[in-house]
Amino acid sequence: MNHISLTPFGRQPMTARLIHSQQLAQAPAPQPSADKWTILRDLTAARAAFGITDRDLSVLAALLSFHPDAALKDGAQLVVHPSNASLCDRAHGMAESTLRRHLAALVRAGLLARRDSPNGKRYAARGQGGQVQAVFGFDLRPLLVRGPEIAAKADDARAAALRLKRLRESVVMLLRDAGKLAAWAREEMGGNFDAIEDGVRLAQRALRRRLEADDLRDLRDQAAALLGQVKARIKCLETPDMHGKDAQNERHYQNSRTDSYESEPCLEQQEVSASHPSEPALPLGLVLKAVPEIALYAPDKLHTWHDLIRAADIVRPMIGISPDAFAEAQRIMGPGVAAIVIACIVQRMDTISRPGGYLRALSAKAAAGTFSPGPMVMALLRAESSRAA
Repeated sequence: MNHISLTPFGRQPMTARLIHSQQLAQAPAPQPSADKWTILRDLTAARAAFGITDRDLSVLAALLSFHPDAALKDGAQLVVHPSNASLCDRAHGMAESTLRRHLAALVRAGLLARRDSPNGKRYAARGQGGQVQAVFGFDLRPLLVRGPEIAAKADDARAAALRLKRLRESVVMLLRDAGKLAAWAREEMGGNFDAIEDGVRLAQRALRRRLEADDLRDLRDQAAALLGQVKARIKCLETPDMHGKDAQNERHYQNSRTDSYESEPCLEQQEVSASHPSEPALPLGLVLKAVPEIALYAPDKLHTWHDLIRAADIVRPMIGISPDAFAEAQRIMGPGVAAIVIACIVQRMDTISRPGGYLRALSAKAAAGTFSPGPMVMALLRAESSRAA
């Protein structure tokens, strides 16, 4: 048998897409072999770039299962010829009409090439000696030829999905901080926070939908604005007792202004370190009220974030946190957030057996974009309020 037809059987006309798939089947392969299941996994990630669906991929997986080797090798027989009935069985009972539609989609996408026989059947034609002379079915060679392209598009799709995940996580944390701070402020200070809390609930409801990157960026801006409103309305908090009960009767406010407090008033009024211009989103007074123990290790009263960072550096070796672990936390979280975490660890020393390992675990979460100090501080604040009651 000297000629293999490249045109489709029956009434199906020849198209530019079919010609393209035939050209791919005959093009030189950029790699001698490729694992078929790796290609399938990459296609699953990059299916949108190739215009195929999960059902198309189910049919492709069924076709790949008829190829006897795990690898698609250049020069090997890559035409599979299962019947529609066999394919339907391996596609979990898919209807034949549905199967034909998905096979056509894979051919149009340039992932398969047809090798149709004169009568449209799929089979291996053998000579008198039993040797295979021609195989009619679906050629898997386009997958081998396009393997590097599929892998590259899969990497792009995974990177885009990760960026979308991180963006979504940032929205979740901003809304969580805004919601919990507003609830705390309502309980602790009174006032009407209905508009802010309604905005948080509406934004959280919007997150239930599958949002694209632009929509998530808009939602992130809304969440950041809500958090900013909460912070702007949180009143100045008196710094907790810094030196224990004996010092409580000895220390007094020296500033006669009734609107001035020893702790920083709010985020907008805090001093900004020249080397670290960005500060934690939480008000310093709120943090200090939640973690009063850190003040026992400070040489002076804690007025600024710089004071808290210095106190954290003093207490760090006392609780078994290495310089490397602390430096890593400062690099990933920022010095202010790292100091908050140290202060929280000091406050919970009775429940944390390995402070150094705990700090490294939180640094890893921060590097992945899944850590915010807000929940830690709010939990400790509730615990302090319960003890005071």
